Amino acid sequence: MDKTKLRQQALLIRTSLFHEGFLDEQFIQLEDLQDDVNPNFVEEIVTLFYSDSVRLIFNIERGLMSNPPNFTKLDDYMHQFKGSCSSIGAKKVKTECSRFSEYCAAENFEGCFRTFQQINVEYTTLKKKLQTYFQCRKLTEHSDLKQTDSFVRL
Repeated sequence: MDKTKLRQQALLIRTSLFHEGFLDEQFIQLEDLQDDVNPNFVEEIVTLFYSDSVRLIFNIERGLMSNPPNFTKLDDYMHQFKGSCSSIGAKKVKTECSRFSEYCAAENFEGCFRTFQQINVEYTTLKKKLQTYFQCRKLTEHSDLKQTDSFVRL
C-alpha cells in the first residue's frame, strides 16, 4: 500500500474512533504533546494505560465476587479506573464507569455486574481499534523511512 493510502487509512481509523464515541478531546490533547523527540508518545501512554489497568480490573472483578460486595470499595476502584480512562480520552469506557458508580451508590449488584461486563466490552474494543490505528501509523512511518532511504541512495 502506498504512503498516501496508508495515511488516509490511519486518518479514517482515527476519525471513526471519534465519530463512534470511543475517544474524546483528551486524546487530541495527548496528540498535541507528541513531537519529533517522542513520536510515539500517545502510543506509549495508551500502552501504559492498558498495562496499569489490569490491576484495577482485577480488583473490581475480585470485589464483584465477594459476598456481600463492598460497594464503597468497588466504587473506589472504579473511580481510579475512570480517572485512567479519562487520561487517554476513553469516552465510552469512562461513560460506563460512571454508570457503574451510580449502581454502586444504589447498592445494585446486578447493575454493577452488567455494567462491568459492558465496560470490558468497550475496553477490549477500544484496545483493538487503537492497536489497529497505531499499527497503521507505524506502517505510514515505515513507508516514509523507505522513501527517505531510496532518496539517500540516489
